[in-house]
Amino acid sequence: MPLRTFSWWFGMGSLTTLGVLMVQGGVRDLLVAGIQTSGPHSGEMWWSFVMTILGGGVLAGCLALIGNRLR
Repeated sequence: MPLRTFSWWFGMGSLTTLGVLMVQGGVRDLLVAGIQTSGPHSGEMWWSFVMTILGGGVLAGCLALIGNRLR
C-alpha cells in the first residue's frame, strides 16, 4: 500500500511540476537549448529540468506517505 500511494503521488507531483515549468516558460527555453546544441550548457539544462521534475515527484510522494502515516 505505501508503494502504491507513493507512486501515485510521485506521478501527480511530477506532472504538477512539469505544468509549473511549462507556465513559467522553462519548456520553451529547454527546447530552444535542445535545438542549439552547440552551447556548452545545453546538457546541463536538460539535467536540471529532469531533476526538477523528479524532485517535485519525490516531494509529493514523501509528503503523501507522511500524511498517510499521521492519519
